Amino acid sequence: MATLTLEELSQVLAPGQPVAGLDLGTKTIGLSVSDIGRRLATPRPVLKRVKFTQDAELLLAFASKEKIAAFVIGLPVNMDGSAGPRVQATRAFVRSMSEKTDIPFVFWDERLSTVAAERTLIEMDVSRKKRAERIDSAAASFILQGALDRLSSLARTAGAD
Repeated sequence: MATLTLEELSQVLAPGQPVAGLDLGTKTIGLSVSDIGRRLATPRPVLKRVKFTQDAELLLAFASKEKIAAFVIGLPVNMDGSAGPRVQATRAFVRSMSEKTDIPFVFWDERLSTVAAERTLIEMDVSRKKRAERIDSAAASFILQGALDRLSSLARTAGAD
């Protein structure tokens, strides 16, 4: 069950199952987790990337501990909608992860998520040093929150039918 659309995910998620948000960087993986009602995304400490095997083990240990039902991973599409090398790297990461887990992945357009996270941290008067430490998890929360909002919208639409 490697990758799903958000619409497909909304059909297979059981109530009370949290979802994780991922912001895949070259040096870190930003993490966030939803509450069991899937209304709010909360940042978690970043994972420092080492090599894929270790990264996968840490990510799966995190998923097990948090009882994660799915991953929403930011897809770093260029502003013009084109796919660059970071998109290819993200898709390759998900392909490799699908060999190690049955937890589904959903790609989420992450354009401007880091910018929004940075602005929020600045508004909260977080120092430059602490912003650097928190930016990836804050971006993961923006990614996940967008997906949670869409899941909520899908649920309302399904309920109206």
